[in-house]
Amino acid sequence: MSRVNQNKALAVALGLTLLILAACGVSGPEAVPASPTAQPSHTPAPAVATAPPALPPATATPALVTATPAPNQPAPPATPVPTPLPPTPTPESTGFVSEAVQLSLEEVAGGLEAPVFATHAGDGSSRLFILEKSGTIVALSSGQPAQLFLDIRDRVGSRASEQGLLGLAFHPQFAANGLLFVYYTGTNGDTVISRFQANADRTTADPTTEAVLLTQAQPAANHNGGMLAFGPDGMLYAGLGDGGAAGDPWGNGQSLSTLLGKIIRLDVDGGDPYAVPADNPFVGRDGVRGEIWAYGLRNPWRFAFDRATGDLYIADVGQNQWEEVNVQPATSPGGENYGWDIMEASTCFSSGTCDQSSLVLPVAEYDHSQGCSVTGGYVYRGTAQPSLQGAYFYGDYCSGRIWALSQDAAGQWRSDLLLDTNLQISSFGETEEGEVLVVDYGGTVYRLVDR
Repeated sequence: MSRVNQNKALAVALGLTLLILAACGVSGPEAVPASPTAQPSHTPAPAVATAPPALPPATATPALVTATPAPNQPAPPATPVPTPLPPTPTPESTGFVSEAVQLSLEEVAGGLEAPVFATHAGDGSSRLFILEKSGTIVALSSGQPAQLFLDIRDRVGSRASEQGLLGLAFHPQFAANGLLFVYYTGTNGDTVISRFQANADRTTADPTTEAVLLTQAQPAANHNGGMLAFGPDGMLYAGLGDGGAAGDPWGNGQSLSTLLGKIIRLDVDGGDPYAVPADNPFVGRDGVRGEIWAYGLRNPWRFAFDRATGDLYIADVGQNQWEEVNVQPATSPGGENYGWDIMEASTCFSSGTCDQSSLVLPVAEYDHSQGCSVTGGYVYRGTAQPSLQGAYFYGDYCSGRIWALSQDAAGQWRSDLLLDTNLQISSFGETEEGEVLVVDYGGTVYRLVDR
């Protein structure tokens, strides 16, 4: 059996059902609250048998897609406190016309083992770095053989469906300093954010150079978050889930004394291993973690900064009914409360009424008739597909659907369903040139194109 077929068979037989149940809060093995002291056992991941193929040239053959239009999805009303109003529309953010787009996919790389993320180093090399859940990072260059960039399977716990090597961010000065940051679950199930050093020619990273920035105990095996990204301000942002189980049984989403259920902001250049930025919104408050940038999140699996505007798009995985996308303007001082577990998207959670006065509501949402686990993407800022310019693309892991979120000339948000695929969309990615990628957990990475 080929490596791709082995991966797909393993994903279907062992992992995917649990991932869907855990992400959506449906009753199942990972939906039961675990003891805060419980530590699951893990077995070492098997060695990689073969390296993925070299990055092939783009082809014009659409893959696994049928375009399906959907009704507009207006934004629900919001009363942000203390968040500023959404960003003022600009030509860059209002030029997208969904009716003129016929979205399709082109294969970029295949033969991968449970890929969960794809990104670039920003070093001018145009290389693509792909995370495999078990603990490896593969580097791909056009016309060159694939290369194992980093292997930390000896310290990554990936037995549960939402555990593993989950996030990667290269330092903005990677070409000069060779620093990269990863987010993974350790063999005891806890969250680990670490720094590694690449070699002099930046072709590999040395696993012995690990410097742990922080660890966070996880009371359950799901809702581990996993996203890392450097903002336009040079700070490192990380997304942590609420600790798992269902219904936030530990109340972490609304608690400012824990990093769980938060997006945090770290200055990795201002201290060892990091400094808390002085302008973080909760610095200096007793009993509050100064690292917190935003809270009220259930499982912000993927978020991204718009490289043109600096706005932050946060896709938060929902519970039983709703999936949501939030947008934080680049001008925000932080401190937003995105509502969990008071609300699930724009609906009061476990109550007919709730106080929404201090909450920031999503700009887009969809119910579980359209999917069950949102996967956040990127705003398209490339040049190869000008018709996609300014749209934020996101999808659903369970249904394989892909939407485009955009603002009209009046600043109103709309979300359009543009593609219905059979992919298990574990992540999106962005190339150094601004092209948007789609990562299929079954083992393939695609590029979004307008056919």
